[in-house]
Amino acid sequence: MDEWGIDVLVSAGHKALGLPPGVAFLAAGDKAWKLNETADLPRFYFDARRERENQKKNQTAWTPAISLVSGLDESLQMFREEGLEKVFERHARMARAARAGMEALGLKLFSKSPSPAMTTVESPVDSEKLTKHLFSKYGIKLVGGQDAAKGKIFRIAHLGYFDDFDMLVVIGAIERGLHDLGWKVELGAGLAAAQRALLGTA
Repeated sequence: MDEWGIDVLVSAGHKALGLPPGVAFLAAGDKAWKLNETADLPRFYFDARRERENQKKNQTAWTPAISLVSGLDESLQMFREEGLEKVFERHARMARAARAGMEALGLKLFSKSPSPAMTTVESPVDSEKLTKHLFSKYGIKLVGGQDAAKGKIFRIAHLGYFDDFDMLVVIGAIERGLHDLGWKVELGAGLAAAQRALLGTA
């Protein structure tokens, strides 16, 4: 935050930290806390000053999501054991595998500069039908596009806790799902490319 000049940073635990939704984090610098002292907008649950004072006493101002806080403790411990650099590398490896698999199937990536967090793919079939089919038949949850991209793209997440075999299962399911919906696909092509990417031989 100091290096980038960030005054207030808000995040959540349900992405990179692998938790269910329901926990948010807020960090604020000296400038933000000073402005908070004179802020006069009405507030109750969003009273950061009240929460800060309670945190100093190792308490919370309101009932916390205790199960999620316990889960966060475990999630952070897992990341400490793996090591932050290895966590970043795992995300990059999952991204390489997902993209290699999709491209081997002849699919086009949606973004020209994708994040290691997610692979977005232009779908050759209605992506709404594809994502529903994958979930109902194979238990694989992908999400489609929103607004103008609805029905046109699907997204493969690899943020949080995913390993090599999670990614292979997803790619295999996409192959089968596209085949089921009548798109001509070479079964196994995506899996083979993903395997090579995971092994670093691609």
